[in-house]
Parts: sequence; structure tokens; C-alpha cells
Amino acid sequence: MLKFNARIYVTLRPSVLDPAGVAVQSGLKHMGYENVEQVRIGKYVEVTLNAESEEAARQQLDIICDRLLANPVIENYRFELNAVSVPAEAGTKV
Repeated sequence: MLKFNARIYVTLRPSVLDPAGVAVQSGLKHMGYENVEQVRIGKYVEVTLNAESEEAARQQLDIICDRLLANPVIENYRFELNAVSVPAEAGTKV
């Protein structure tokens, strides 16, 4: 079994209004940052999981994102998947 770490980014689809992003953009303008053209707010999630292979981990993450972490009607998601090296157990010859 392999261990993976996933960094998941969930963002609103470009066609969906982002009131939180508009509020942050407005706040930035009040602070003098007139050059900020747009702000979009999203979510960042880290997941560590065990899987038989990278492909199995990717399939499981797609299901997790579709069913729980993102609302596929209004949000997009993407993730970065990295294998985690597990240190050898004490007393194990390498």
C-alpha cells in the first residue's frame, strides 16, 4: 500500500458570481490597491490517503471531490497528488 498527499483546490466556476471575492476586491480598493482587477475566493483542502497505486488514489480523490468537497454544479476542482515516502521501520534492513 502506498501513501499519497493531495492538495485539492476548489473554485467557483467562472460563470458563477462570487460575492466574497467582490467584497475582498472592494476592501482592497479602499486600501489603495486600485490595480486589482478581480478576486475569486475558493477552498484549499489537504488529504493524506493510502492506495494501491497512483491511479487508484486519483480515482478515489475524484469521487471524494465530486461527492463531498465540491459542488459540481457551481464549482470546479483540481488536485495535485504526491507520493509520500514512508521511513523504513526500525530494525528493518534496507
